[in-house]
Amino acid sequence: MPSPIRILGIDPGLRRTGWGIIETAGNALAFIAAGTVRSDAALDLAARLCQLHDGLSTVIEAHGPAEAAVEATFVNRDAAATLKLGQARGIALLVPARAGVSVAEYAPNAVKKSVVGTGHGDKRQVQMMVRMLLPKADFDSEDAADALAIAICHAHHRGGDRLAKRMAG
Repeated sequence: MPSPIRILGIDPGLRRTGWGIIETAGNALAFIAAGTVRSDAALDLAARLCQLHDGLSTVIEAHGPAEAAVEATFVNRDAAATLKLGQARGIALLVPARAGVSVAEYAPNAVKKSVVGTGHGDKRQVQMMVRMLLPKADFDSEDAADALAIAICHAHHRGGDRLAKRMAG
């Protein structure tokens, strides 16, 4: 049996950034931990980004993931909201990279397709499938459930990505 690989999934958001840690060994998945880093809406943007940074740094220090995956989220309705989400995504990409953890990105429909089987599943379907794939999963928010789904997506795609890179190189 291959050695387990610990994966951190991150669902970025300025108010709430979900995180989930799983281990994968071959086709087996195991739940490790999940939670939500929250920022204080009463603070200015820089302070809120610091809260996300510090919270994700603590998660990485506590759980030592080998790899990370972040959802590539896009919002088009409101330019200001899109910019703030982009800044939160920047923190979600920066923190693991600064810790020496490789980071992959997945579109929301790729995550849903990996977990639910279709790229248009709703939040309830994602949560139900996360619970089926990780029976011991315990999460405190939809964001944490989404982060676990992102980690599962990465576990399903990581071997094929490495093989494709070796074949191309």
